[in-house]
Amino acid sequence: MHAITAEEVARFRAGAYGFDRVDPALAEAGAIPRVGFVVSKAVGNSVVRHRVVRRLRHVLLDRLGTVRPGCTLVVRALPPAASAASADLGSDIDAALRRLRLDSREDSDIGGAK
Repeated sequence: MHAITAEEVARFRAGAYGFDRVDPALAEAGAIPRVGFVVSKAVGNSVVRHRVVRRLRHVLLDRLGTVRPGCTLVVRALPPAASAASADLGSDIDAALRRLRLDSREDSDIGGAK
């Protein structure tokens, strides 16, 4: 499992990933979402599993700024993720964030983690 830690997020540059540089004070305070990935051998061999993690990481980096601060997400990849298009992975992630009510763009404070 590889996690995107607050320290890694703090090092990202706007040009590279499309979101603003994160204030290191926020990273230390835990106000930045943390993301981890669980990809079992059922998904495929090592090469396939690492490809899935890279694709999921890229999909989540694009959405990291919309996730409520301080959340810890664990994304479990199922076997169909190995052959899914990135757009499909993105729509699945968006649906999961909406379902969990973790998207900071929502006006509702009902449910989900803050």
